[in-house]
Amino acid sequence: MNKFLFLAIAAIGCVPISQSSVIQSNNEKIIQLSDATYEPQIKTVRLFPIGVNYQTQLLPAVTPLGTWSLTLEFDDLQDQRENYYARIIHCDRDWSKSSLSDLDFMNEYNEYPINTFIFSLDTHFPYVHYSFRLPAVKLPGNYVVAVYRGSDRNDIILTRRFMVYDQRVTFSRENSLVGQGALRGTSQQLNFTVNYKNLPVINPMETMNVSIRQNQRWDVYERNIKPSFLRDNIFELEYRFFDPSKMFRGGNEFRFFDLRSLNYPGRNVYRVDKTKRPMEVVIQPDKTRNGESYSIYQDLNGNYTNDNYDYRNAASGSYASIFFALQSPTQIAGDVYLNGAFTNWALSEDYKMTYDSTRKQYQGMAYLKQGWYDYEYVVKSATLPYDYFEGSHFETSNDYEIFVYYKSYQPQADLLVGYLKLEMNPLTR
Repeated sequence: MNKFLFLAIAAIGCVPISQSSVIQSNNEKIIQLSDATYEPQIKTVRLFPIGVNYQTQLLPAVTPLGTWSLTLEFDDLQDQRENYYARIIHCDRDWSKSSLSDLDFMNEYNEYPINTFIFSLDTHFPYVHYSFRLPAVKLPGNYVVAVYRGSDRNDIILTRRFMVYDQRVTFSRENSLVGQGALRGTSQQLNFTVNYKNLPVINPMETMNVSIRQNQRWDVYERNIKPSFLRDNIFELEYRFFDPSKMFRGGNEFRFFDLRSLNYPGRNVYRVDKTKRPMEVVIQPDKTRNGESYSIYQDLNGNYTNDNYDYRNAASGSYASIFFALQSPTQIAGDVYLNGAFTNWALSEDYKMTYDSTRKQYQGMAYLKQGWYDYEYVVKSATLPYDYFEGSHFETSNDYEIFVYYKSYQPQADLLVGYLKLEMNPLTR
């Protein structure tokens, strides 16, 4: 065995990261209108359109008004079923709670029991898998589904964001995707036009608002984007991002590992130890990609899918302690985090890595269910870019979503009146 690899694996096993995700203050849970879990045993929370195969897990939690298709799934790492309920919260475009009452946007009483569940089968640790089809809403806009225990709405266990749109505007766009000047190698530029002739808009600069999200990431989500030009006579808002600060860094294709089988582990999995409780999985040690040329390959744009090649049963997927290592000759001026959809795109203490000066590597752990996972290493620093270890390229394949909001007077709410999903530098999936 390679000596360095042996030392890396031995060192990783000694420094797990805390897996507590509880959001509390003075022993009281504080609801976050974001993607969050509030108890450490709540894992693998997914909200996505209902489909015929597991690939629908990769789709954003966005649905047209009147075509209801969203389902919520999560695991509770215990052997007994709990009585969980869900409710829907309406939000303004900035994800603050709106002033609407439940009757303004719901068709029925806003409390729903979660009655669909299955118990895990032949897994190292038991869990209960819950699923819940979200109820329909009456208005387009931003929403949060909150799940809580029993009838106590303060005993919250998770929240997830979703969007409902009513396509009242149309889009046109340029196919060019470039950076400007020195940024050409690192950034991506989106140019598009919004036509609002089907909306009763008097002052579009004040009543309309655009947000853009990259790869369903809440950490790469630009709000309150102002148009470059207004053509009131033909009802158009044109968005051209001449300012480099308004461009999106292209980033890099994500790192990944394939743990869909515990008997025959896939790519980038070095070792699986099923004798440990919980079982341990060691990922091949990573190196920095900063300064490297762009390398094209297919990824999930930071997402993940849960699948089990050993039994092909949703209730048979086991959880494991996944150990990561990132080689770095020195400790950088900042903190390093694991990042991806499995972290809710949040730089939390749960996924903060520690530096081992003897092994010259950052190392950390995540407790995850079997599947295929994309991930990256993100830096939080006053002097270094967040993608310091990953690099950024304008050629990178990314998904973008454009959201157009209209501030209505009746009802007084931010209505989501336009939605467009774009693939930049698409690869065949």
